[in-house]
Amino acid sequence: MKHLVGGISSAGRALPEINGQPLMIERAEGAWLWDSQGQRWMDTALGFGATLLGHNPPAVVDAVQQTVKKMMMPAFSHALEEEAAVALSAFTGELNKVIFVNSGSEAVHLACRAARAATGRQKVVKFAAGYDGWFDQVAFGNAGSPVAKMPHSSRPEKEGMLLLRYNDFQDVDALFAGHADIAAVVIEPVMANAGCIEPAEGYLKYLAEAAHRAGALVVLDEVLMGFRLHVGLCGHLFGVDADFATVGKAIGNGTVVAALVGKAHCMAVFEDGRAVRAGTYSGNPPVCAAVIATLKELAGKDYMQLLRSGDELCRKVIADCQAKGIALASSGYGTVFTFWPQACAPENYAQAVAAADHDWSMAIHLALRQQQILSMPSAFGRYYLSFSHDQQATDALASACSAAIIARSA
Repeated sequence: MKHLVGGISSAGRALPEINGQPLMIERAEGAWLWDSQGQRWMDTALGFGATLLGHNPPAVVDAVQQTVKKMMMPAFSHALEEEAAVALSAFTGELNKVIFVNSGSEAVHLACRAARAATGRQKVVKFAAGYDGWFDQVAFGNAGSPVAKMPHSSRPEKEGMLLLRYNDFQDVDALFAGHADIAAVVIEPVMANAGCIEPAEGYLKYLAEAAHRAGALVVLDEVLMGFRLHVGLCGHLFGVDADFATVGKAIGNGTVVAALVGKAHCMAVFEDGRAVRAGTYSGNPPVCAAVIATLKELAGKDYMQLLRSGDELCRKVIADCQAKGIALASSGYGTVFTFWPQACAPENYAQAVAAADHDWSMAIHLALRQQQILSMPSAFGRYYLSFSHDQQATDALASACSAAIIARSA
């Protein structure tokens, strides 16, 4: 009898068994994982985007180990917390006030609380099919739920959470015409959990400006995309003037850390008593050491080279398939992308649902496992690349993807 519910603590980790045997990982390093049988696997899930440097980078591991030797969990303040905040805020522009927490879901929850306190309003907007965490309010309308399709003319709402169609300019206008009491709009720049749907030209800036005109605050949910396209926030590349942003995953390279960053006058709600925050483990020394070390490493990395490598991988796989008369497209960017079994990538969630082929995605996953490559098996799954994926690894991944997709279509 297993005592661990479902064999895993997070449902997203589930993988199909092969020959009745579950996959159990015992070691990780760089772009690779080793299972309990000693087999080596190339990893393209990378902690769902958390390990951007690759697994167990020596500089981060050493920083954590040295800190653990000194202290793990003092109840009181420690210098590393401010040092980590300084390191993080150096890359987030005007969003230079920081609160560390333990998960992206917690950071988004805190952002919504702050926005409600700052505005005196209660309603918050998120994208239909967007993923902003697993807490009850923001889990409303996640990808795969019936309401995410927004099938009716009335706008879905639950416990003060409203849904907005991604990449729909007219729906932005309709949202603010119909609601004058919105505290915040949570903007996930790229709809990653719906298959890396990219923002339409000018859409994110249009939404942010409309929110500000209506007196609502703007929250960039950068838990997944933050620091993935450059050393900073993805939304800033798209011209979004945000009041808050949530970051996590890449800032600690796999350690248990996330953060809320914001403009000073917005974050003042936590200092003057309008909003509360707490958390025994928030900003503990080992994760602060990991943040400092990770950001130092990321600041010296060649993002453009990694992005080019991933883009070239996608182009090669698509070209290989086209040469065999097989339609294939990709969405996303060089460090995180999704393949689609059709000629064009979806531009919104309705198109993504229509394009999703769960059997196709599972078949590709299983074929890649035959080549010692681990991928996310769902139709909205993503391929991640890290700075540990060298040219040999990306070439091998491209060849394996081409072979798997062509074999599936034969």
